[in-house]
Amino acid sequence: MGLDDDIAILMAAPVFGFLDRDALRLLSFAAERRELADGDLLFARGDPADGGFVVMSGTIRLDPAAGESVRAGRSAVIGHLALFVRGERMADARAEGACDLIRITPTLMRRVLEEFPAAAEAIHAVLSQDLVSFTGDLDRIRARLGSA
Repeated sequence: MGLDDDIAILMAAPVFGFLDRDALRLLSFAAERRELADGDLLFARGDPADGGFVVMSGTIRLDPAAGESVRAGRSAVIGHLALFVRGERMADARAEGACDLIRITPTLMRRVLEEFPAAAEAIHAVLSQDLVSFTGDLDRIRARLGSA
């Protein structure tokens, strides 16, 4: 896969679509690449979350402790929060077929945001809106539970 392909995949990813081409180029060059074969474990539930992943090709199946499995394909970002802070993995992640990924650490993400402040502002705005929406959803659920 060439640099233009990498940039196109990153540009289609939800968090990285706000970055300009130079920022995406930096991510592409500096990120760690991983190749997985069918059935390989990317990470296990409870593992330290020391970075997020972008699926460059293939499919990753995420199996949380409760609930149904979720599949993440090309341009999906796995571990949005782990791009910014370290934490703990909430699901098992396993390759379904051959899969190529890049791993972006909080340190790399911080470097990109420092070098491209306009992108940092855009990402902040989107994450803030996501948090407002999430909080509203929780309020609606609380109201339904309170009236039940």
